Amino acid sequence: MKDITVAVIDLYNGEENQGIRCIRDILNETDCNLPDVSLDYKFYETRNKLELPNLDYDIYISSGGPGSPWDGVGSAWEAQYFRLLDLIWTHNHNNQRKKYVFFICHSFQIMVRYFKLGEVIKRHSKSFGVMPVHLTEFGKEDSLLDGLSDMFYAADFREWQVVQPNRIAFEELGAKILCLEKNRPHVPFERAMMAIRINDEFCGTQFHPEADAASMYHHFRQPERKEHVVNKYGEQKYFDMLDLLEVEDGIKLTRKTVLPNFLKDTIAKLQQS
Repeated sequence: MKDITVAVIDLYNGEENQGIRCIRDILNETDCNLPDVSLDYKFYETRNKLELPNLDYDIYISSGGPGSPWDGVGSAWEAQYFRLLDLIWTHNHNNQRKKYVFFICHSFQIMVRYFKLGEVIKRHSKSFGVMPVHLTEFGKEDSLLDGLSDMFYAADFREWQVVQPNRIAFEELGAKILCLEKNRPHVPFERAMMAIRINDEFCGTQFHPEADAASMYHHFRQPERKEHVVNKYGEQKYFDMLDLLEVEDGIKLTRKTVLPNFLKDTIAKLQQS
């Protein structure tokens, strides 16, 4: 049995959240589903405790988190976070056995800043709930999203967004946009990027692929969050979102697909290296 090591970088800044529990559940399920692999993982609270993993891990998962993706500018934690990305990037250029990184939501926005892939700006209004996401032509061919339809549902919580792709940076890196937010022809806003693959080793999603029904019920139970959805979309939309928590092709499918695909594909590559 071969050990695969995973570092989870917790960017929730000490705030109560469901994301870390969901990531842990997926790691445990992956460990159980792959009997020839022993998955060993550790969590690091980076923003509030300045904990960061070293280069000893095979896989890094960087979580969502509260606040602006610009909050860390000038901070010790962000400087060390970027230093870790520098080290992983250099390692991958100099070694046959690669290290793999997945970025979620807040981390996705920081990833875009790091690689200068686009503009990270505040949204016109906050997105909260279960939202449709659309695959691009690249997304339809990417194994990360294999099993999802051209339009799928995802947990989407963001006051910020990634727009205006930097075509030069995309071309230099060979990066691809895998998903875009829902089409809104009635408003004059650019569709935000919802998933990007930098290369074989680095990728991420603006949405929360780890979210499950329990975590979403936790969010929807909060009175201020219910009020937000009802005021913005109407009461019927609120109950439609609740229904999408239970249907098999709603967020259940997204949760069973994206991070599990990333881990399965990554572990297979690591076993071959």
